[in-house]
Amino acid sequence: MRPATEGELAELVAGANAPLRIVGGGTRMIGEAEGEVVSSTGMTGVTLHEPGALTLVVKAGTPVREVAEVLKGEGQRLAFEPMDHRRLLGTEGEPTIGGVVAANVSGPRRVQAGACRDFLLGVRFVDGTGQVVKNGGRVMKNVTGYDLVKLMAGSHGTLGILTELSFKVLAIPEAEVTLVAHGLDAEAGVKALSDALGSPFDVSGAAHLGDGTAGAARTQVRIEGLESSVTYRKGRLAELLPGFEAVEGAESAALWDEVRDVLPFAGAEGAVWRVSVKPSDGPRLCRALEAEGVAHKAMLDWGGGLVWLLVESGGDAGAFQIRAQVARLGGHATLVRGRPEGVPVFQPETPALAALARGLRQRYDPRGILNPGLMG
Repeated sequence: MRPATEGELAELVAGANAPLRIVGGGTRMIGEAEGEVVSSTGMTGVTLHEPGALTLVVKAGTPVREVAEVLKGEGQRLAFEPMDHRRLLGTEGEPTIGGVVAANVSGPRRVQAGACRDFLLGVRFVDGTGQVVKNGGRVMKNVTGYDLVKLMAGSHGTLGILTELSFKVLAIPEAEVTLVAHGLDAEAGVKALSDALGSPFDVSGAAHLGDGTAGAARTQVRIEGLESSVTYRKGRLAELLPGFEAVEGAESAALWDEVRDVLPFAGAEGAVWRVSVKPSDGPRLCRALEAEGVAHKAMLDWGGGLVWLLVESGGDAGAFQIRAQVARLGGHATLVRGRPEGVPVFQPETPALAALARGLRQRYDPRGILNPGLMG
């Protein structure tokens, strides 16, 4: 089913007597929700773009590519750098902006600029009763009760079906430079990233690709902004990071596309995990898995706080060891690619968090028809 308007969608949900599986462009098929497919791709188009106010209002089914083209025409962009999952997951179709928000998809720039939810000003959605709900607006403001703008980002369609979104956007910077070093191990790489991020030089990307992911291990730090500022900061960072060499322009951008879309794992066999921990714990996690015999390759983004793991897909794909280590470190792990039997996609919730999630679902989807089974 592919409703063309918010009203059609509301009627469809209100009249539903069975589970609904909510999808955008179908490029990020993580987990297996039950029910008849409802796609948001019939609701498309930019409804408002005010370049001077740095705001954009767009319907949820609009392809991310179209949003990027509209913004680029005014010298602007989505600053949170959303990942394109197609090559990693082997899917087709077009990623939608609603799908990006539903999964809170955020790329390497999150380490400086923030996540998708941090740029989301307002949402409209249809809840599980068929009611149209609006929260937030075109400017940042505090609201009472639930902050549905934040809740909807990352809810994976379990609280409501997004129909319209309002964003804060930013200008495309004049210049971009990446400082790169090869051959560092994870500990030395993350130390360099931490040094760069702790400096006053406004780093907008900090990643370490482990040995065997993209050839020899690679550590990279990005700076962006006015050309004169980038030139100055490049020189100062080169003093802070001896042995790093500068890469500019399209070559620099390609390095971050590779990190953003996890391209070293795209053509490789195996399951892929996305693990969030404290930046200093990234190398510690990799060492612990190695000690337990979990063969893996690792990419560390966000200064080491986001760890992408490629492991063998047999058995439970390393789930027992990975989740045990992540629990010790206070993080969470999502199985992005691979479907070993009995392994939940999302990190099992603590009792307190599970109770909160049940309460929210009861409030916004009392019949339990929106993507049931996807998030527990």
